[in-house]
Amino acid sequence: MASLRCTLGLLIVLVVSGCSWAEEKGPSVSELLWRANKDAVRTEEEPLVVDDVAYDNESERNADRCTSQGCMWSKSADGKVYVPYVIATHYSSRERSIIERGLLSFHDVSCIRFVKRASQRDYLSIRSNNGCYSYVGRRGYAQTLSLDRQGCLYHSTVQHELLHALGFNHEQCRSDRDQHIRILWENIQSGWEYAFDKINTLNLNTPYDYNSVMQYHRYAFSGNNKPTMVPIPNANVEFGTATQMSKNDITRLNRLYKC
Repeated sequence: MASLRCTLGLLIVLVVSGCSWAEEKGPSVSELLWRANKDAVRTEEEPLVVDDVAYDNESERNADRCTSQGCMWSKSADGKVYVPYVIATHYSSRERSIIERGLLSFHDVSCIRFVKRASQRDYLSIRSNNGCYSYVGRRGYAQTLSLDRQGCLYHSTVQHELLHALGFNHEQCRSDRDQHIRILWENIQSGWEYAFDKINTLNLNTPYDYNSVMQYHRYAFSGNNKPTMVPIPNANVEFGTATQMSKNDITRLNRLYKC
């Protein structure tokens, strides 16, 4: 009987832990993205990818489509923003559940609703390509959002790439970043300087957020193990450690889509 009670107790613990939606502890999203993308080799079929952002061509790199052209997914009469998606069949059931958890995490905090595609023209094609990446905002037709099975299947990385798809750039690329963070160009690994390009972003009257899931960490893209970014005026402020969307990420999302 005692053995049966122990077995039942173990099963209960396993079930509870397996169903928990608490955020997993571990590396920040910026560290996960770096690991997944640093050695990724793109195929000819894949888009131009800079860091983890996809572009149709080189000329788009320093422009923010949400500022210059409009990149939003349309709002329905019921006030919700329905974003269709398709998840590739090459993911396992466990991998799919991580992606779906990330999709659902937007439903409780915004008017965004990710829905399985029926016959909609524009949709996210979520698949395991080489590394983690997404276009910024709505592009039209099937737009790839890559979550490589080797390194990208974490709640934080799913949220990060989905925020790109909804129209957001990296925090350190914000138009006002020089007031909050100093880029140490001399420490950046050669060839990765573009990851710190400043973009004319739509900041929606939200403060610079060191805790954003879109903010990279202090040593991101370092070529000499020295910091590539330092907060100002207080260099000791912690940043780039997010493992899920911050309150400011959510506020910014709701302001963009007028939720």
